Amino acid sequence: MKPITQAALTLLVCGLAFSAAAQKTSAEGIAEYRAMLADGNPAELFEAKGEGLWAQKRGPKNESLEKCDLGKGPGVVKGAFVELPRYFDDTQKVQDMESRLVSCMEMLQGFNGAEIAKTAFGRGEQNNVTALAAWISAESRGMKFNLPQIRVEEKTLYEVGKRLFFARSGTHDFACASCHGEEGKRIRLQDLPNLTKNPGAGNGFGAWPAYRVSNGQMWGMQLRLNDCYRQQRFPYPMFGSDATIALGVYLGVNGKGGESIAPAIKR
Repeated sequence: MKPITQAALTLLVCGLAFSAAAQKTSAEGIAEYRAMLADGNPAELFEAKGEGLWAQKRGPKNESLEKCDLGKGPGVVKGAFVELPRYFDDTQKVQDMESRLVSCMEMLQGFNGAEIAKTAFGRGEQNNVTALAAWISAESRGMKFNLPQIRVEEKTLYEVGKRLFFARSGTHDFACASCHGEEGKRIRLQDLPNLTKNPGAGNGFGAWPAYRVSNGQMWGMQLRLNDCYRQQRFPYPMFGSDATIALGVYLGVNGKGGESIAPAIKR
């Protein structure tokens, strides 16, 4: 065997360096791509629609949502998103933003909450719930997450969410933690945040609702979590299920102090 020449060794080193640089460039390229799109984020259209829906008199009772209590008092929107999910006395359960909106639509406007929950994402009143969520989250953009953990129900759902996050099951023996439980993981060209602590938890939880460029759709957190379960080959959770809300509590509490950038833009 011939010894490696200086020229061949130089080419090998350059090749390895180029490979490392290319990997770094891929991650940076995605970040630059998102930054360029953010100036014209289509989520703004959903925000405008949601703001209009909040004040519009609709439903069997022909009422608006302006008296909806999102946790900071009737009609108070600013700052509500960064404290959800939380416990509500009137429903006697912990709710995230989307399930709370459905409760308000039922109580104030007379809509059938069960029917809205069964409606496919992106259709009918579900589409309106997503628009409302986009506007409400935008009203807290730049604020820090600080989910309450005072009630026993809130503390219990955090622990349930933690167990669900690490529970492995399904045909592929996956868990949420399989992709989001440690540092340095990626899928295709995308880095996967560690959702067990900051900054990953705040960055990940704090970006939804978000506009998905790849399919031209606006996704709320309920759809994001449902799709995660689909990718794990789990049964599809119901809208507003205890499982999805418990996961939201776990992620949100882990992201305490993280800054909300929702509604964001995703690939």
